[in-house]
Amino acid sequence: MNSLSQHVMKFRNQRGQGMTEYLIVVALIAVAAIGVYGFFGQTLRSQTAGIALELSGQSASEAINQAKSSATQAQSTASQRRGLEDYGSGNR
Repeated sequence: MNSLSQHVMKFRNQRGQGMTEYLIVVALIAVAAIGVYGFFGQTLRSQTAGIALELSGQSASEAINQAKSSATQAQSTASQRRGLEDYGSGNR
């Protein structure tokens, strides 16, 4: 191989490595986001509903109260130590 061909192959390999690292980081972020959403999903939905109601000029007190109770429940669930033996039990 000549020098130009070697340089092109080296560049392609490095670009492929960078893409692989990028995909791994994106996958880790996605897994973390799914875990956080699992704990706080109902709270986020209630808060979003409250914001939408307030923007439309309606009262959002019920949605705000539901968000508070969901946040309290998520906090108590997060404080419990769980292991693999608990997988699938109590999940909604």
